[in-house]
Amino acid sequence: MVVMRDVAIAKSEYVPDQKAITKVQNFEELPGLFGYCSLPQILQYVECFIGPNIMSMHTMLINKPPDAGKKSSRHPMHQDLHYFPFRPADHIVCAWTAMEHIDRSNGCLVVLPGTHTGVLKQHDYPEWEGGVNKMYHGVRDYDPSIPRVHLTMEKGDTVFFHPILIHGSGMNRTAGFRKAISCHYASSDCYYIDVKGTTQENIEKELVEIALKRHGADTEISLKDIWKAKGRVVQGGRLNL
Repeated sequence: MVVMRDVAIAKSEYVPDQKAITKVQNFEELPGLFGYCSLPQILQYVECFIGPNIMSMHTMLINKPPDAGKKSSRHPMHQDLHYFPFRPADHIVCAWTAMEHIDRSNGCLVVLPGTHTGVLKQHDYPEWEGGVNKMYHGVRDYDPSIPRVHLTMEKGDTVFFHPILIHGSGMNRTAGFRKAISCHYASSDCYYIDVKGTTQENIEKELVEIALKRHGADTEISLKDIWKAKGRVVQGGRLNL
């Protein structure tokens, strides 16, 4: 499990630990949380998108904190495929479920409809004055004038989206925490690719550095190793992934 803290408040002596947490990732070893990923209400739609052999590849419990005044609670507009070294993209889908009422005031999802038919773009850290949270990469040439759709959701509402869809979220202007849970699924017949020489080299470098810091600098770890360790079968059989 990976616990992430908001860059603007993580080092504050005035903020208790749990109130600095912005996200919990990779909860596949926690039965209570991972139960979300195997809910039949979710899988019946996932199967329509990617077929019967379904793997959970990435899990997140998002606890978007009240913004500390630095706008760091924003998530830059990005494409999830930037993080994934497996293809094809059409065999990957995210299920994102609101755990309470979510709207523009507490930082709802923002999407650019139709961008899922495009291509994977170059991502980098945006140059924000208040700082950017770890691994919050954004589309480099994002045009803020493109029409956006803000997703107002009620508790239990779920949206499914393609990994090339450009999306993000605004800052949380309320005093409470905006909670959501999500799982990225892939068909187990997907295959790993080598991201060397592609736009994904920067995220590969960052993820491998984090893994080496955790497991020791003399450990041999590849991006494929990282994702194979996280993948879990939730329906059907494990083929390639």
